[in-house]
Amino acid sequence: MDRTEKREFVASLASVFAETSMVVVTRNAGLTVAEVTELRRRMRAAGASFKVAKNRLATLALDGTRFEGIKPLLKGPTALAWSRDPVAVAKVAVEFARTNEKFVVLGGALGAQALDASGIKALSELPSLEELRAKLLGMLQTPATRIAGILQAPGGQIARVLAAYAKKDEAA
Repeated sequence: MDRTEKREFVASLASVFAETSMVVVTRNAGLTVAEVTELRRRMRAAGASFKVAKNRLATLALDGTRFEGIKPLLKGPTALAWSRDPVAVAKVAVEFARTNEKFVVLGGALGAQALDASGIKALSELPSLEELRAKLLGMLQTPATRIAGILQAPGGQIARVLAAYAKKDEAA
């Protein structure tokens, strides 16, 4: 890379850090191209991104962002994963690390809060944003169906009483 390409890369990475909520730092020494491609495919499916970046350029891009706490993790063969949904990127990274010994989650940052590997693992065990939305929607809909059932019950009872009187009158 020449200087202008490096500047553009640092600027694009800095804009990514400004827009995202979660960054995970991983060690990816010895991964094959097929394994990295599979990891990128999983990240994309979860709405996350995965990029191998030179540590020096990533450090420059981190300057002035809320993710400066991850600078000490940028040593050796590292890669960055990020997403707006913090749980999604953590889930994919931890799940891939379980199945691949060469891929190690070093840590990351959720906003200005730096996390170690155990913090990322704990975050990955939380329900995703979509799961939380579904649960919230279910909780909101449940009272509405109960209210509708309660409102319909008196009308049904009145109809049954009237039907019983009608049958009584017919029999008499």
